[in-house]
Amino acid sequence: MAWDYSEKTKQLFLDAVAGKPGTHLGEIENPDGIGEHGSIACGDALKFTFRVEKNDEDPTQDRIVETKYLTFGCTSAIAASEALCCILEDKKCTPIEALKVTNADIVEFLEGLPQQKIHCSVMGEEALQAAVLDWSRKRGVDLKALGIEIVDEVEEQEHDRIVCRCFSLTESYIRRKIKELNLRTIPEITAAIKAGGACGACHHEPGGLQDILDDVWGREGAKPAEEKPAPSLSMFGEPTKPAAPAPQPSEPIQDVTELSPYQFAKRIEQEIESNIRPMLQKDGGDIEIIDIKGKLVYVTLRGACVGCSGATQTLKFIVEKVLHDNVSNEIRVIQV
Repeated sequence: MAWDYSEKTKQLFLDAVAGKPGTHLGEIENPDGIGEHGSIACGDALKFTFRVEKNDEDPTQDRIVETKYLTFGCTSAIAASEALCCILEDKKCTPIEALKVTNADIVEFLEGLPQQKIHCSVMGEEALQAAVLDWSRKRGVDLKALGIEIVDEVEEQEHDRIVCRCFSLTESYIRRKIKELNLRTIPEITAAIKAGGACGACHHEPGGLQDILDDVWGREGAKPAEEKPAPSLSMFGEPTKPAAPAPQPSEPIQDVTELSPYQFAKRIEQEIESNIRPMLQKDGGDIEIIDIKGKLVYVTLRGACVGCSGATQTLKFIVEKVLHDNVSNEIRVIQV
């Protein structure tokens, strides 16, 4: 199926992937604020960075002058990230003023988003908040003293119960978003934050999404999902079959500096076969190794990956990242 995107959304996406002047795909070196949200392994992730013009007398008056993002996701994820950057740079706002930008502002800037893609705008809002939190720590700004409360998601995940295991979403996060976004059904939760959008196991299990809805709104206010659960969404923005939990990094065999060229190549093959191919295959794509020469890995993409506008990001943020994390950060992946 094709999503009903606005012309503005499509144009922002096309300009961004083409790298046109004025677009924001990339990463600021030594940023004043950096925030991440989502999971690359699960299909949508955003890394947002900004640079400020510093006010030496009052850091709360710093002004955001440059923004960039790296994202792995569908058309709406890229367009929503572009929208966030455009809004902030147009406003020339302080980081504290930037917190007033909500996912609704991003959707309005894009002239609408399909209901199933609203989570992309929420992802932008969450990454922005994380970046402002990072800025405040670097600049010594006490947000709590200003009446501002931003939850550190990394710390929250370490100490809270994970409800949606596919996307590593905690009970506190889900409860917070249910209240903030007035979510009343499981499909609404999935559309807004992706919880329950993969394997679906957390929908009705004890302590799962329906139990949380009932607890937040009471059984009268929470609507049981009589309709079929919302389809899980692929990295290409298309419905797909239920996905298995995100693969975990392979156990290191030995220090890669001790590996022979043959062992090094086999290690790469193992990572692609065990970790990378399953991620691509669950979305209709695939990958094949053509050759390995030293630290250069030549591959070709197959299936739904062929001709996809996000293929370059797939190679960099999925294939190369997994190989960097689990084999060697000197590896370069080249598409042939």
